[in-house]
Amino acid sequence: MTRVAFLHTGAVVIAPVVDAARAALPDATFVNYLDDRIVADLGDAERAASVADRLAHLAGAARDAGADVVMLTCSSISGYAAPTAERAGIPVLRIDEAMADRAVATGERIAVIATLPTTLAPTVALLRERAAIAGVEPTILDEVVDGAFAAVSGGDRPQHDALVAAAIERLAAHADVVVLAQASMASAAESARVAVPVLTSIAPGVARLAELLANDDPDTRTATPEDAR
Repeated sequence: MTRVAFLHTGAVVIAPVVDAARAALPDATFVNYLDDRIVADLGDAERAASVADRLAHLAGAARDAGADVVMLTCSSISGYAAPTAERAGIPVLRIDEAMADRAVATGERIAVIATLPTTLAPTVALLRERAAIAGVEPTILDEVVDGAFAAVSGGDRPQHDALVAAAIERLAAHADVVVLAQASMASAAESARVAVPVLTSIAPGVARLAELLANDDPDTRTATPEDAR
């Protein structure tokens, strides 16, 4: 039986990721690994350097537990996929890669919205990477939504969603597609009224995982060690 390990940086995404994975891969086994300080530590000059080792250790634990493939579920750590795979010795996929490919294929103007700077920059970098592979040069607008992360961290999901939805509507007026950099932002998309697609990472990411496993070829990551620098 295929075993998939998910590496998370926030507990809030565990349930939606696993629910989507179970629907797409009913015969697979899933195991979750969580380090909920990674995002904060990426913004800490003294601790950021520890993230690569921590991810490698988690991926190694997944390998030792029999995982066939690891998927990173947070855009903040997407750039670590290739070096983590090299150190752990098993494929490491990125949940947001399929979303980025869809965004690049949708239009020339891409709006990226995040609630944390540490997530915004890697998402923009991923979009540029996937655009280069596709041979296009989109215009990328980006915004960190002030107050949204503080709201959801304090338990005020409605305020978070209202702030993010307002940002979606504002940037959508100047874009062909809107990308939400964090899976935890998906609930805000439901209330936004826009005429362009609003993309989140979980559904396309899990769909690609299922496709790769069905083809028995999970080792198709496109990140390179340079992406983590």
